[in-house]
Amino acid sequence: MSSSDATTRTAAAATPAPVVDVEQAEAALVEHYPRLVRLGYLVLPPSLGRNRRVLTAHAITQRALPRGRAAVERSVIPAQRAAGGRDGDPGYGYVRLRVLRSALEAGRPLLRRAWPRRSQLPSLLPQVWGLRLFPRSGGADELALDQRLSALSGPARAAYVLRGLERLADTEVRRMLEAAGVADPHAALAEADGVDAAYALLDSPEFDPCSLQARPTDLVRRRQHGRAALVAAAAALVCGTLLALPGEGWGPNGAAAPPYAQNPAAEAALDPGRLTRVEPETWRRSARTDFSVWPARGALTDDRGLLRRALAVWARPGTSVQVSATPGTPSGAPPGPAQLLYAGEVGQARVVVLHDGLRLVRYAEPRDGTGGAALDFARVDGAQAASSGAVVVGRGDGTVRYLTAPWVRGAAVRDLLRPTEGARPLRRSVDGVTAALTSAAQATTCTSVSALELRDDSGTRLHADLGELTPAHLTAGRPEAPREVTGRAAQASWAGTACLLPTVRTHGVRSVNSWAYASQRLPEGNGTATWVCTRADTWRGTGSRVLAQFQAPGKATGAVAAKAQDSPSCGVRDPRVLAGVLWKSRAGNWHVLAAGSKEVASVRATGGAAGAARGNVLAAPARKGARAELTGRLADGTPVSALR
Repeated sequence: MSSSDATTRTAAAATPAPVVDVEQAEAALVEHYPRLVRLGYLVLPPSLGRNRRVLTAHAITQRALPRGRAAVERSVIPAQRAAGGRDGDPGYGYVRLRVLRSALEAGRPLLRRAWPRRSQLPSLLPQVWGLRLFPRSGGADELALDQRLSALSGPARAAYVLRGLERLADTEVRRMLEAAGVADPHAALAEADGVDAAYALLDSPEFDPCSLQARPTDLVRRRQHGRAALVAAAAALVCGTLLALPGEGWGPNGAAAPPYAQNPAAEAALDPGRLTRVEPETWRRSARTDFSVWPARGALTDDRGLLRRALAVWARPGTSVQVSATPGTPSGAPPGPAQLLYAGEVGQARVVVLHDGLRLVRYAEPRDGTGGAALDFARVDGAQAASSGAVVVGRGDGTVRYLTAPWVRGAAVRDLLRPTEGARPLRRSVDGVTAALTSAAQATTCTSVSALELRDDSGTRLHADLGELTPAHLTAGRPEAPREVTGRAAQASWAGTACLLPTVRTHGVRSVNSWAYASQRLPEGNGTATWVCTRADTWRGTGSRVLAQFQAPGKATGAVAAKAQDSPSCGVRDPRVLAGVLWKSRAGNWHVLAAGSKEVASVRATGGAAGAARGNVLAAPARKGARAELTGRLADGTPVSALR
């Protein structure tokens, strides 16, 4: 142990322990509840599974209060760095230590000869029946960090989280770990050093157990148990009623419908003969240009058996059917007769594509049988010509095949990473089905990112497959006036952004706009960098993702400087954006760089690096690992916050 640690321990022992009563701890718990639950969730062992980690994190946080309303707790609370605020509040320090201790105990193995601790047992409350709860999925960076944290021991994971989430110095982290019962805090810190310091990711929705998604539990097992319970209850009811009835037996049914009565609307929805089939030339006369005017195409549009199976599976998918739906898309039965868009063979599958006004539904089954069927749902309400140009009809081995709209006159493939190369023509069948092309959603190595280029009478548009039924429409330019990616400048801008497309896959993305909002001369004559804001908007309106990138000269792809979810920044409602990055020059000197959109009149950095500049760009000297707080102001003095 170092002399400084010994001195600190002596001083702490000589200082009177802070007094924490129930009211003070409760106030801290209520005020900082989301942060405490996030701390517990991150420290809990990932082997519990995301659903149980969420419930356990809430349980240990809610049990962090002192027992008894009249009790007064006295405890040496470590890591009190400031006189005020969260870090200077003894109540927060107390409940934080209790949450940390319980989360570490939950990760310890059960011993045969010792009673289990309360945190090692499944929590009784809070509990949610019939649902699995888990945080919203993040991008590739969050997934990689979660995997690296899962490989750490519990104390090392706690050390990393205290460093990154609580912004504690190593000395304070050691005190916290010792107070929580960790035998060797130094070893925990050394193990945590093996994980990259991606601390900003700890604040992402991936690790937020207070902002959750819900999915059902095992529906098949629930239905089996439910049926058994219903049969038992019905039998008891029948027996009891028969015993109580006089000699006449059952009475009249009154206003109740006959048993097992059929619903006429449901019957019509399952009848292939009731499917809506749009005439081939309707789109030419219609005021709308969307999926509602697509004609029925394909060689199997008259195969009533195939269509009946597709409708039946849509209404009642069996346990062997693979069902997927984009976020915010209901996967229930059709409300009435749907519109038939396509029925035909694509590769080794028979495919049916249907539209019910709100959703696209794709049914696929093997050509040599009906086993292993798949059912996919995607929300497409409010579609226009730009977002209804193509639908995915087939996937396989990292490739995708599209059914193009009837107004599409030509299709081509463009590699987003090679803007100087021309687009390659893409062959289409008579029904409008394209040949296979590489999916952008599978661009893990990022040596090539293929996009679908569609041409019609109104112009040329670019689309990218993000793992859903409809490809995302790619645009460039300011959010309030985006333009198609047809010019050299727009294509060159997308070359540095294309590798980030897989980070927004399977999120129900409708369009992705890439906007070079600022350029900056780098210090020490290191050239000129470009700042790019990329925004992915969804069909449901919520869940948008915003990425600010720093594209250094000579680099093929940009580095993510900041990211946000459900933020209006860089969009039509709020086109302003401000972001910063810690950058190292060729001479080895560190700088904090920041840039805002053209509306930003001044930028200031405080904290780990200090500096201010007029205009929308800032470069300030800094130290390695420095953290700066960025603020900007418009010409009228309105503050602009940095993207986060």
